[in-house]
Amino acid sequence: MATPSSTPHRPTPADLEAARDAVVEDLLPRPLRLLVVGINPGLWTGATGAHFARPGNRFHPALAAAGITDRLVDVSAGYAPDDLAHLRAIGLGITNLARRATARADQLTDDELRAGAARLVRTVVEHRPRAVAVAGITAFRTAFGDRRARQGRQVAWPARAREIAEGLGGEAQAVLAATPLFVVPNPSGLNAHASVASLAEAYREAADAAGMETFPAP
Repeated sequence: MATPSSTPHRPTPADLEAARDAVVEDLLPRPLRLLVVGINPGLWTGATGAHFARPGNRFHPALAAAGITDRLVDVSAGYAPDDLAHLRAIGLGITNLARRATARADQLTDDELRAGAARLVRTVVEHRPRAVAVAGITAFRTAFGDRRARQGRQVAWPARAREIAEGLGGEAQAVLAATPLFVVPNPSGLNAHASVASLAEAYREAADAAGMETFPAP
């Protein structure tokens, strides 16, 4: 199981190979303001334990450009303690629909994504973020069985998510309904339809819904 800062250097090819199927721990600070949901960890994240760690991934540059973080965080060698502390302090959480590290997201099965939808609903009910942003429209559609979903703020959680919450009982349905849900672009460098600027705009909208502070761009 990969943990933050488990690799104090950029991973070698051997490290990446060894990271296949590694399970990466969620980042779930308290209080949890914005919960970002990736598709699944890549091998670089599996090797370092740091989310969105692969060089060329635009997640952390977009956070900085959006003023969500007060610095450009570099996690390519794992989380530096002060950077991890900053992410926790601002209430930024990160999880994935599937926790298993793969070289490519298309190596996941649809069943894994659907199971991830159920885990996400449980995470939201337990940790109660102020807003949720799922990064990747195709994976979102598969996970929740909502083929007509579009990027941006969702009018409501998909029917499958509401059914899952109903099965949890208690206040689960009310918690889910009260949590703003966004689908934002995937920050992978393979996503040619997004830039750091467009990612920052989408992420900032979700951060505003979560009541997060805006820092000056570094």
